[in-house]
Amino acid sequence: MGVYEEVRVAEWCMLTPSEETPRHGLWLTPIDLSWASTGHTPTVHLYRSDSGGAVDGFFDVARLKVALAKALVAFYPLAGRLGVDTGGRPQIDCAGQGVLFVVAHSALTVDELSSFQPSPELKRLFVPRVEEYSPSLMCGVQVNFLKCGGVALGVAMHHIAVDAIGAFHFFRTWSAFCRDGDAAATALERPCHDRTLLRARSPPVIHSDALTLFCPPKEQQPPSEEPKPSPGAVANQIFTLSKDQVAALKRACSSGASTFCAVSAHVWRCVCAARQLPPDATARLIFPANVRGSLRPPLPDSYFGNGIIMLSVTGKVQDITSGEQLDSVACRIRGAIRRMDDEMVRSAIDYMEIAGSQSQTDAPTGSVPPETDLRVVSWKGTLVYGTDFGWGKPLVVLRAEQPRAGIAYLIDGADGSMRVLLSAEPATVNGLQHLLYANI
Repeated sequence: MGVYEEVRVAEWCMLTPSEETPRHGLWLTPIDLSWASTGHTPTVHLYRSDSGGAVDGFFDVARLKVALAKALVAFYPLAGRLGVDTGGRPQIDCAGQGVLFVVAHSALTVDELSSFQPSPELKRLFVPRVEEYSPSLMCGVQVNFLKCGGVALGVAMHHIAVDAIGAFHFFRTWSAFCRDGDAAATALERPCHDRTLLRARSPPVIHSDALTLFCPPKEQQPPSEEPKPSPGAVANQIFTLSKDQVAALKRACSSGASTFCAVSAHVWRCVCAARQLPPDATARLIFPANVRGSLRPPLPDSYFGNGIIMLSVTGKVQDITSGEQLDSVACRIRGAIRRMDDEMVRSAIDYMEIAGSQSQTDAPTGSVPPETDLRVVSWKGTLVYGTDFGWGKPLVVLRAEQPRAGIAYLIDGADGSMRVLLSAEPATVNGLQHLLYANI
């Protein structure tokens, strides 16, 4: 990424909700607790100034603060702190303590940043260092003014509080208040904070088929009795599939697969081939599934919390890479999604309650996920490009850092394209340069 000039922090504060908010301990669901050790998710939203230089009023700090304070009234858990209840169970202590708000300046430009990949440097410079202020913070934002007049908006949001769907609901609310003022309130959907909707059953009941679909947290990590290898080098690369290429992948799936199923199947096949795995090895695809519509009755679309569980599908490498058509691989994924009904979701929640707090996505520090595993995380449908604060939509939205190999993020492009942010072994990333685009 080249040599970075340090970012200069101009000011910081704890920004509190503009009105009184509920003061209580917010109970966390078994799904929430399964994401506890993931910590804060770092993202960067890059905005270009049409003027090509610094302009008064572009990303006006006072306007951003007023809008954020208004958004925090409805999204008050983000202004809380991670704590524990009297029984030692983690909860969010909601008392309007505030969100970390940082203003900084950098000599870099939008053009220099727009093609950059996730890296520790990108996170270090443009994402607020919430751990230095308080690791119990739920959210921090950093407005970075660039030399060209553009802005890099860095956000750190604790995964125990909310998933990507809820996070982008918050971003859209904040940006709407900034863009439209108080008039935005009538059009905005208020978040649902009733997390008891995802409470475990008493007594818990785990369906006999649940563990063939749901990927338990402990099975996403190497067995504890095995030696834990040191993490190797991780390469991050963004691949872009054009709108036409995405359409071609969907056409190749005669069964009418969704965009997620078609693209995930294609990426899984290509990664297995690029890794040159043994033909008789068992490959596994792990992916988060939104459970909001799977429950009966379904959760409100505006449910604010973690409404995702990890599913998995497996297959012999030789079948995934060459023995099956793309359509067959996509059908494996679609079959897992279709099996996720109310009973399967409830069984997964009951399992998590019994198993206790374990991360669903991150292996323990110092360990390496099996090379036969690939995790695909979809931000499709989260409207990542809907965060228009009044100065235009973001040019780029991406995760700032992904320190472990074997993860691919699928992110909608503003023009109907699909951005695949892959973190993998350097040789795998190099091999994917050709494989991903061949025969589309």
